[in-house]
Amino acid sequence: MGHTPLPGIGVRYDLVTRERRRLSVIAHLDGSRTLNVYRRDDPDDTAVCLKLNAEEAAAVVDALLPSHHSPNLLATAELGLVAERIELPATSYWNGRVLGDTRMRTETGVSVVAVLRRAEAIPSPGPDFRLAGGDTLIVIGTREGVGVAADILGRE
Repeated sequence: MGHTPLPGIGVRYDLVTRERRRLSVIAHLDGSRTLNVYRRDDPDDTAVCLKLNAEEAAAVVDALLPSHHSPNLLATAELGLVAERIELPATSYWNGRVLGDTRMRTETGVSVVAVLRRAEAIPSPGPDFRLAGGDTLIVIGTREGVGVAADILGRE
């Protein structure tokens, strides 16, 4: 998903779906959103334009996220696992180094399932993935393992 700053307005996020449909979301400075779906025959002409206030946008996000709504989701708490976000500080020793060098999975049993960097999500980063300060790592493991992983990533 690409993004374009719109000075004085907000940020526009652009996406082309697997079905080759083009959409954009404008995140306005006031928290509202404009969702545009473009026509198939003219990708510069909008077929649908929805203007959502902040509450409506949050409700749509909640409906789109695979939270408690899906019976197929892993109930991690029942298995003794937790899913957490760990932010990599800019001062971290690991800033600029590759994920595999942290030995996080070996040392803690914790798996990094995705990295959020700016407006981008990188799923299943491999051991050669280069970490950067400000990255948010989405991890799954035991509560204790996740705590140790956060300590490792916070090391200066």
